[in-house]
Amino acid sequence: MTAARPGRFTARTVRVKAPGKVNVSLDVGPLRPDGYHSVASVYLAVSLYEEVAATSTETPGITVSISPDSTLDLDAVDIPLDGNNLAYKAAAIMADVSEHATGVHLEITKRVPVAGGMGGGSADAAATLLACDALWNSGLSREELAHLAAELGADVPFSLLGGTAVGLGLGDKLSPALAKAQTHWVLVTADYGLSTPEVYRTLDRLREAEGVEAAEPTGVDPQILTALRGGDAEALSRVLVNDLQRASIELAPSLRDTLGIGESHGAIAGIVSGSGPTVALLADDSVAAEALAEALQRYGLSALAVHGPVPGARIVSDTLI
Repeated sequence: MTAARPGRFTARTVRVKAPGKVNVSLDVGPLRPDGYHSVASVYLAVSLYEEVAATSTETPGITVSISPDSTLDLDAVDIPLDGNNLAYKAAAIMADVSEHATGVHLEITKRVPVAGGMGGGSADAAATLLACDALWNSGLSREELAHLAAELGADVPFSLLGGTAVGLGLGDKLSPALAKAQTHWVLVTADYGLSTPEVYRTLDRLREAEGVEAAEPTGVDPQILTALRGGDAEALSRVLVNDLQRASIELAPSLRDTLGIGESHGAIAGIVSGSGPTVALLADDSVAAEALAEALQRYGLSALAVHGPVPGARIVSDTLI
């Protein structure tokens, strides 16, 4: 970072990238009296990143824009640019706890699908927390940032942490898992989103119709963590689970076709990520993942090869303007 010129306001930009995630497993408990569901999940941060550039401004307040470098079709998605945006909320929280907060403009580069079950908005929030901490020299530790992140939603602390983690409670009680070996996936994104609350309501309705009483989840299948630790895709393929998947398919039946096409073209397993509609297809290795993505693109599907785990939110540049 170069020195500021004395006697005038000098804008500074901190750019941070933060990963999206795949739920390798997701067990969902019954509807609780407070309207939420307890979960037990294994989160995997993957190599599809959101970026937030936080620039200090002389004018007080928070503004948000979406970068034209975003890879999403911005005409097809409705992204709020006001206080309903998670990145805006993250900046507001940081301004409250920072002694030297200025105005800030947040430019978000969107790559993770919106309402796609991969925590794209949560990645924006995690990136913003880290960027504003650096921008305003707040000096918060990762643990303190994670505590603030939990106020913004269950997925935000994980995007800050990255890697692999077990999530309990509402998904926000995180325990890092020692799983550094790579697994390779193809993400098939949709040109529509699914409402997470609606997916949960649909699961409750399906269970009620079937007379199923779900148990409170207490932990995750240790076989999943063993497979991830060894990067054993074959073993992992046998233990992938997502309780929300059938609810997502009930709301978007074409997901069943996407899973079938993926498995018929070389995926060793497939799963809807989180509440969907992004589908995560597991491949044997990076070569198989690239070949699978190319095959699915020929079907007109939006498919991208990724790997995980990857680190959480991190600063990629810090410059004076």
